[in-house]
Amino acid sequence: MDRLPNIHPGEILLEEFLLPLEISAYRLSKDTEIPQTRISQIIKGKRRITADTALRLSSYFGTTAKFWLGLQDDYDIEQEKKDKQAIFLKIKTNAPQQGIKQNVL
Repeated sequence: MDRLPNIHPGEILLEEFLLPLEISAYRLSKDTEIPQTRISQIIKGKRRITADTALRLSSYFGTTAKFWLGLQDDYDIEQEKKDKQAIFLKIKTNAPQQGIKQNVL
């Protein structure tokens, strides 16, 4: 089964918020006081969404900061799993017998 592509939160910001609401990166920058370069880098997938940015976006779009940080965390985890899969497969699980084993991969 093919995996879905790992989508950067910047793509979600652009496709699900800015484009449908017809908001430019410039306007978002002015309205939230997030530097325009930061917004552009996030949209291009070249920069993470920080707690500060998440709080500003959540105030602006009526979402929560956890929504934005969750998108970023999910993206980061998938990237790490992809980039370091061989390393993670070598790690021996050392969990209590009654514990719940969850495979990170």
